[in-house]
Amino acid sequence: MTLDYDHLQRAAKDHLWMHFTRHSTYDHSDVPIIVKGEGAYIWDAQGKKYLDGLAGLFVSQLGHGRTELAEAGAKQASQLAFHPLWSYAHPTAIELAERVAGYAPGDLNRVFFTSGGGEAVESAWKLAKNYFKLTGKPMKHKVVSRAIAYHGTTAGALSITGLPGLKAQFEPLVPSTFRAPNTNSYRAHEITGGFLDGHSDPEAFGRWAADQIEVAIINEGPETVAAVFLEPVQNAGGCFPPPPGYFQRVREICDRHDVLLVSDEVICAFGRLGHMFGAERYGYQPDIITCAKGITSGYAPLGAMITSDRLMEPFLHGHESFAHGYTFGGHPVSTAVALANLDIFEREGILEHVRSNEGAFRSTLERLKDLPIVGDVRGDGYFYGIELVKDKDTRETFNEEESEKLLRGFLSKALYDEGLYCRADDRGDPVIQLSPPLICGQEEFDEIEHILRVVLDKASTLL
Repeated sequence: MTLDYDHLQRAAKDHLWMHFTRHSTYDHSDVPIIVKGEGAYIWDAQGKKYLDGLAGLFVSQLGHGRTELAEAGAKQASQLAFHPLWSYAHPTAIELAERVAGYAPGDLNRVFFTSGGGEAVESAWKLAKNYFKLTGKPMKHKVVSRAIAYHGTTAGALSITGLPGLKAQFEPLVPSTFRAPNTNSYRAHEITGGFLDGHSDPEAFGRWAADQIEVAIINEGPETVAAVFLEPVQNAGGCFPPPPGYFQRVREICDRHDVLLVSDEVICAFGRLGHMFGAERYGYQPDIITCAKGITSGYAPLGAMITSDRLMEPFLHGHESFAHGYTFGGHPVSTAVALANLDIFEREGILEHVRSNEGAFRSTLERLKDLPIVGDVRGDGYFYGIELVKDKDTRETFNEEESEKLLRGFLSKALYDEGLYCRADDRGDPVIQLSPPLICGQEEFDEIEHILRVVLDKASTLL
């Protein structure tokens, strides 16, 4: 049965509980209903076309309408629709594990499948604690992550998350998580208490930021800290790339204190930064990578925790097992889709496409710096944040009331109305986040810049 538009609206408002949504927003307006996608574009139920400037949610690497991926899932479902990985295996999970391990850096040869990114983060923390208990260091259980960082919504992943506003209503959460400063170079002067400027001396800022992780480890006691969780490019706050040398110093610190380095690549893996994994781009070796989203380009739900041989070793003997798992982790249909997705990556040279076009994307977005409201344009690959400011000279940001008026009262709807689906966000300072499908080129970059220019020019006059 196909529902008409009015019925869809009533049913959505009466029965659908949307995620991270203020439902009061739709008391006197329609719920946006997306019905179709093709390439880098999506269409709503009334036939209007939008450029998907966020790749769904940092997910749709290959764009929409890829029948090859849909057919791979359907073919697998007709052969083996489901079987769990609980003491049994199936071919597509085995093949995908081998393939992902082949892409992963160093000796990250073991792949533990989950349903999504939050579960992968949850798995990594549980593994870190379990590993140290089995290797004679049972007190190592704490985690260090960064301020304003987002790592997921499950109880453990939310505890690691560095966004107090997302956590307060669910407290008490899992204890033993601690924060270090992030790598927002634009705000380095404030972060360091006036000590450093992130743009004039990025290496010094990177050393300082990495050293604060060591301060946190020492303050808590190295014998109690199990892991450091970091994204290659931090998402929340609007795309903070690492300063030069940052991750190399963090790796040294983790080695010095026998702390695991977890590279949370739920967003950054599978081409978002022009490499299969962000750790490759920035030249560091993690102990664990968590990933999801782009592994299937969104055509089926799947996530993974990829670990070093060292972390698997204690579970290969005697009666030991990692007493953890998910019903749908490594689902046969999802793993079949992931294999087809990676086939397309290789056949179409997706990673090479991103690397050869990322400079054009950056320079196109940087045109917006002539607008009085645009303070900073930052990111790498096909992953960018545009920070909005009240005063460019002083970098003064907006207060809470102004940010509410700017982002939710104007920008989110205005950008959508102009034909661009992206994210206006204030987890940290106000930003617009952009993460288009990896198939995009200059034509789409110009369209993004044009729409942003029109809307931000209007926004400049509001406050």
